[in-house]
Amino acid sequence: MSEKFDAVVVGAGPAGSTAAYVMAKAGLNVVLIERGKYAGSKNMSGAQLFSAPLEKIIPHFWNEAPVERRVIGNRIVLLSEKSYVAIDFRTDEFNKHPNSFTVLRAKFDQWLAKKAEEAGAMVITNYRVDDVIKENGKVTGVVVGSDKIPANVVIAADGALSFIAEKAGLRGPLHDRQFAVGVKEIIELPKEVIEERFNLDEDEGNTFHFVGDCTMGMQGGAILYTNKESLSLGIVVLIRDLKERQIQVADVVEHFKRHPFVKRLIKKGNTIEYSAHIIPESGIHMMPRLYSDGILVVGDAAGFTLNSGFLQRGMDFAIESGALAAEAVIEAHKKNDYSASTLSIYKRYLEESFVLSDLKTFQKAPLFMENKRIYGLYPQLVCDVFEKIMKIDGTPKQLTYKILRNTMKGKVSLLTLIKDGLGGKGAL
Repeated sequence: MSEKFDAVVVGAGPAGSTAAYVMAKAGLNVVLIERGKYAGSKNMSGAQLFSAPLEKIIPHFWNEAPVERRVIGNRIVLLSEKSYVAIDFRTDEFNKHPNSFTVLRAKFDQWLAKKAEEAGAMVITNYRVDDVIKENGKVTGVVVGSDKIPANVVIAADGALSFIAEKAGLRGPLHDRQFAVGVKEIIELPKEVIEERFNLDEDEGNTFHFVGDCTMGMQGGAILYTNKESLSLGIVVLIRDLKERQIQVADVVEHFKRHPFVKRLIKKGNTIEYSAHIIPESGIHMMPRLYSDGILVVGDAAGFTLNSGFLQRGMDFAIESGALAAEAVIEAHKKNDYSASTLSIYKRYLEESFVLSDLKTFQKAPLFMENKRIYGLYPQLVCDVFEKIMKIDGTPKQLTYKILRNTMKGKVSLLTLIKDGLGGKGAL
């Protein structure tokens, strides 16, 4: 391909498609390359999309996008082997103006890539980028099979293990402690059953975030999202822990599904899809260099994901970073200067947005989340304490603080509990 593009975007996930859309809308000559058969074909289905970043670009996008349900409730659930304690938040305010939606990535990613194509971007699917072209240390395009595609700028949106960022020399070796493996199932259920089971009206949705027995004591968590006619059930477990325990992630998923609470929620459901994905877990600590001469890095490729302990976020970071990278390229196009000096404005845009701000705010979270007591001991203690409080069996009752002290005895010291509490205060 001899045509030179203003920009080549590698990867048609939310970050890449958003970048291509914004640049094409501004009149730039853009090509978006996706190695899957179609955008979304290699993405895990079932996600929570926080609406603010995309709404800035496509106002009221939910009126045309293939969203599943408007999320009006979030439940955080601590699991022991047989019990659970939940913190339930629900508001009708999110019916007035949507805060987030559940989406199926295969459908949503196709729609967003189509929007980029309608804006004027060339979308090429089922092609893998094999290398970057470098001239005098500057990235000047990509290699696709036997073809070379020249461009003023390359945007790496090719996921957590970003081959493009590595080839461009923007990051060093990766470590398994920086990544988790995520597995999701799509479980089919009738619309009426979902709305009755989860106490939902038309198009309303719930999300569940689990910690504790769901990961068999390993670092990670689980989710359950309501879609129109299905549930998205997922497990995320640190790769290092799976290796150390020599446990297959599929076995962790089955263990989670057998929990009495979860079993009731997915009762009579039929699994119609199963997918796995590598997820960056170290946040800002694994962020590569974000720009260099002729290249920018966005989304998962930049490590832009966040587990704040209450929510798992990724799509909003991807969309925002894709849009900001596009704005940086538009500025470089005006100047006809694609050097690192000009493209560095991308970093400034990120710092002014929620992306780097939130990653810095929660930068201690990844280290705090390595505390194994979060995934075994503490959920069990909480469940045990509530069971003792609620159980009325004809014997004299103790004050709550005495129940707590007696339950903790021999399991965790007060000093350790205080230290962990202070650590969580500073991280979450």
